[in-house]
Amino acid sequence: MTPIRYLSIATLPLLAVLTGCGGDPAPPAPPAKAEAVAHESDLLKLTLTTQAQQRLGIRTVRIGDGSAAQVRETSGEVVVPATGGAGVPTGSTSNLAQIGVSQVAAEGEVARAQAQVRLAVIAYNRADALVREEAGSVRGRDEAAAALATARAALDAARAQRGLLGPSIASMGNLSTLWVRVPVFGTDVSAIERGRTATVRPLGDNRAAPRAARPVQAPPSANAVAGTVDLFFALDNRDRAYRVGQRVSVALPLGGRADGLSVPTAAIVRDIYGGEWVYRKTAPDTYVRQRIEVASVADGRALLSRGLERGAEVVTDGAAELFGTEFGTPH
Repeated sequence: MTPIRYLSIATLPLLAVLTGCGGDPAPPAPPAKAEAVAHESDLLKLTLTTQAQQRLGIRTVRIGDGSAAQVRETSGEVVVPATGGAGVPTGSTSNLAQIGVSQVAAEGEVARAQAQVRLAVIAYNRADALVREEAGSVRGRDEAAAALATARAALDAARAQRGLLGPSIASMGNLSTLWVRVPVFGTDVSAIERGRTATVRPLGDNRAAPRAARPVQAPPSANAVAGTVDLFFALDNRDRAYRVGQRVSVALPLGGRADGLSVPTAAIVRDIYGGEWVYRKTAPDTYVRQRIEVASVADGRALLSRGLERGAEVVTDGAAELFGTEFGTPH
């Protein structure tokens, strides 16, 4: 029988060393490293290699003082303008099918009233000719004149009723000018400069170019339950960039200017809850996401109400890429 050989315990470390010497080389250091920090929940400190920063196109800027016209940021809805000086704007909450039926009925009433006017004109002309030829009575001519006046009044009423229903449903998508309905709390109406233009951009798209919208007069409109009053602004839509019923972001002008720290809007990233953040450079190759609060936005720069101090260095180009790196989708 072959004797059993046993290895002494003292020889095991030597075998481990020999095994390690013959293994694969250590993997290279990762281009980015995330470390937890103690403030804000689940924030990470990002440390990037020089090559990673170049690949992401990281650029930074030091923030400084700035000023901007005071505005009130709110939301509005694109609606169909009222026809002429009367009418009711048509928005997404309107029943377009019911409006279409009412428009058809009103147009039919206008056509009927026009026919009645033509018939009344003929009857009056005939009665007046008979009177001039001394073959008819003055009373008959007066009755024909009264019938003509009645027909014309009915036509005016029919046209006014049709005007209240706005433009035809078929033409709503081809209007060169649309209105924006902006509900404003009754306590804030007095602070808004009603004679100045507002700026409009698609809701949630702060990088879109703002578009001026001039104030217009419209029928009184308010919501007693919400305590809001509706303001209306005319929006040039010849390029068909906006659609009826679309929700938009509106900056209403207030009096005076506000001073504070200014940062490029490209440096701002937003989370799924609407929180506003920037990536601040805290050390060489090190970046930390920091919460801010934006007071107003104008001309590609945002005025901050809190979150940073003067001279802080924040990321402009590459902020979105850092956001993806932090949450597990590095570029």
